[in-house]
Amino acid sequence: MSNQELGARGEALAALHLVDNGMELIDRNWRCRHGELDIVARDGDVTVFVEVKTRSGIGFGTPAESVTYTKQQRIRRLALAWLDERGGPWVRIRFDVVAIVMTDECDPAVSHLRGVF
Repeated sequence: MSNQELGARGEALAALHLVDNGMELIDRNWRCRHGELDIVARDGDVTVFVEVKTRSGIGFGTPAESVTYTKQQRIRRLALAWLDERGGPWVRIRFDVVAIVMTDECDPAVSHLRGVF
């Protein structure tokens, strides 16, 4: 499976996980000239920007470890652009990471890290 296919499967699993846990999906794969937000969701009255990271193993570290400080800063800037485009009265926001490990031997392992940056 290619990296793009792995990523797409991971994002689909993450979306199902979020919905199964009571969150409402607002946007997926939102793009602007500065980059892309994987998932924007609502958790009660909180708008949540979710970065999804999927790996086929942990030989190069866990998926969550790949969300570096630089990547976090980029996601924050993209979140501001998303909010600015919507012009909505957003008050509370949160940044989550959904980390997924998919191997051929086991069912996917999904970890939802809330408010991690």
